[in-house]
Parts: sequence; C-alpha cells; structure tokens
Amino acid sequence: MSIVNTIKSNPKLKKFIHWTLIPTGQARPRTWVKWFVNPFIHKKGKGATIRRNTRIDVLPFNNFELGENSTIEDFCTVNNGVGDVIIGNGVRVGMSNVLIGPIQIGNNVIFAQNIVSSGLNHGYEDINIPISKQPTSTSKITVEDDCWIGANVVITAGVTIGKHCVIAAGAIVTKSIPPFSIAVGNPAKVIKQYNFETKEWAKI
Repeated sequence: MSIVNTIKSNPKLKKFIHWTLIPTGQARPRTWVKWFVNPFIHKKGKGATIRRNTRIDVLPFNNFELGENSTIEDFCTVNNGVGDVIIGNGVRVGMSNVLIGPIQIGNNVIFAQNIVSSGLNHGYEDINIPISKQPTSTSKITVEDDCWIGANVVITAGVTIGKHCVIAAGAIVTKSIPPFSIAVGNPAKVIKQYNFETKEWAKI
C-alpha cells in the first residue's frame, strides 16, 4: 500500500497530516508548505506570473498548474483544496478573481475582473446541522480555449464553456455553453452563435 493510500485509509493519521498542512478551520496553507513544498510540486510555465498580492491557497495533495506566459493578477484567490486548478498557456486572470477547483482553463483565455468560478458546493439538506459542517460536493468546471469571460461573471460547479465563447459581464453561468457562442444574463443564455457557412455571428 502506498503512503498516500495509507494516510487516506487512516482517519486519525489523515486528520493529523491535514493539520500539519493547514491550520484548523482555515483554507490557507501553512507558511512552510508555501515555501518548501509547493514550489517543488506545482508547475509554473516559462514566463508565467503570479502577482504579489494574489492569495494562492494551494496544497500538495491536489494539482496546481499555471501555463507558459499566463498571468494571475493582484487580489485573486486560487484554491485547490478540494480539486485541481489547471490553467493553460497565454491565460490572463484579471484582478480580484476567485478560482476554486476542480477547474481547468484552456489556452489563450481572458478572465476579466471580479469573476467567481467555483467547482465546490456546500450541502444544506439537513436543517439540524449548520451548513458549514455539512458535506461538500465538487464538480469540475471547464473553460475551453480562446474564451473571453466578462467582468463579474459567476461560473457554477459542473459547467463547461466551449471553445471561443464570450460570456457577457455580469452573467451567471449555471449550465454548459456550446462552443462559438455568446451568452448573457442570469441564468446565462446563448444569444448568438458563429455560423461557419456564412462566417458570421448569427442571433439565436
């Protein structure tokens, strides 16, 4: 049995290891993890930049990758505590974004400002237990290549945004968007799609 499986199969050991990585009740890893563990485990491509005022809450038991020539701007929060965060090449993550895994972002994607993308949901069904203490669930978010996500967009768990889509500012994306589409509103709806025969963006 591998050391990872040994830890996972022993609840007390798993709890202790978790405590050594993250203070109880917190999401941010301990300083020693950020300095001496993460740089050797997580992948950061050539020319990639993470601005100084960005909160990178990444832990060694899930993946974090930032592709070549990609940038995460100031005041963002990136968290891989419940799922991988994979960011492709040539991606621009604007100021004050929140990325909570599991999430995969393709190449040459633009995230504007104040976007929330979370692959995490909290349970709420049992009214006798505080929501904060109920089990969580995850479902991967996928943003394919060449997309532009406007300011103040919310992308919910399980959504896929297809290649070369535009999501208008303020949209709430609760269902997957097909490739080559423009979506607006709450909940987001497709209003245009690219017609490869006419080579124009056509209204739906």
